[in-house]
Amino acid sequence: MTGFSNIAAAGLALSAAALSGCYIVPVVDPQGNVQYHHYPVPPAGVPAGAYPAAYQAPPGPVSIPARLYPANDMANQTGMISGSVTNMRTGKGRFQLQFQNEVLTGEATRHGGDDKHGVASAYGNGGTYMQCEYQMNTPVQGAGTCTFSNGARYKLHLGS
Repeated sequence: MTGFSNIAAAGLALSAAALSGCYIVPVVDPQGNVQYHHYPVPPAGVPAGAYPAAYQAPPGPVSIPARLYPANDMANQTGMISGSVTNMRTGKGRFQLQFQNEVLTGEATRHGGDDKHGVASAYGNGGTYMQCEYQMNTPVQGAGTCTFSNGARYKLHLGS
């Protein structure tokens, strides 16, 4: 082999070795968004289920957009509100939105044993509070209703 062929062969071998340590798997979520996750390649002859937990993708929190649409005259004065729910994947979530120049924060919790129905509550430093009831269609999409302390009612849409 010539010097150039040896360098080219060595470069190809290094490239193959560098790429053999993991693979990228595209995953399509329920909304059609493509997400890429990196997984290490299991050693030859080892089934993926026997792979140590440290090598498996951990289920982590996921942020879900929340949109509230007016459902009565009081809510029409403010209009649509946007916020977010961070699903902790433990049956609980963190809820946050801005309402009339006040940031309301709180939590969302699934009803005992039912992974589709839940309640959410949030409170702001100015004394405003809200309460919601919702039903999830998928882990990242659902709908419900919210009532604010001033009497405003909204239709809640979760997910994109």
